[in-house]
Amino acid sequence: MTSSPLIAAIRQRLNEAGYDDLPTPFRMAGVEFQFTGALRGRHGRALDLVLLVDTTAGSFGDSDGARVRARVQALSRALDVTASRYVLTVVLAGATLPGDVEALADTARVLHVDTLPVDQAGSPDVNRLEDSLRVLLPLSIPQPAADEQGGTAQDQLEKALKNVVDGATIKIILDAAERGDEAVTEAIASLIDAALVKKEEKA
Repeated sequence: MTSSPLIAAIRQRLNEAGYDDLPTPFRMAGVEFQFTGALRGRHGRALDLVLLVDTTAGSFGDSDGARVRARVQALSRALDVTASRYVLTVVLAGATLPGDVEALADTARVLHVDTLPVDQAGSPDVNRLEDSLRVLLPLSIPQPAADEQGGTAQDQLEKALKNVVDGATIKIILDAAERGDEAVTEAIASLIDAALVKKEEKA
């Protein structure tokens, strides 16, 4: 494994996101492939195969665009031969490669991380690194912190509903919201049906 700080940072972030390191070189369809690094996803990303190419250090011919392209295309053919369903992603870490590297996009998803961003203290800036790797990372929607404007979006919704419906109805709607918009639609339809039945019984 390379000791390049940029490669190390990319590998660490992908490990944290649920990718496991593969031993390199690795074999596919009886052919040995050598890359700076290789990772495979877990669970929902189990079909993601990520190759790390250190274009600055140039190990395994990584600074030569034509050689990188040839190796990636050979691996792609090996995956086809084995009827593999892996989705291939190549992360180019470092300087821009000379040559027709754009042709890689016909074979694999290509991401480029040119430098290791650092913050004012000189530490790696994970947020800016994540921008380059976003497509490989799980979607994270942070809960907004409560504030003077009325709290989180859910708090504000609950507060607004309290003005027009009872607490039991609010709970039904909010519980359904955790299961998606269809569940909310069904819950509201059931509430309306129940209210109509109740009205008819009183008539």
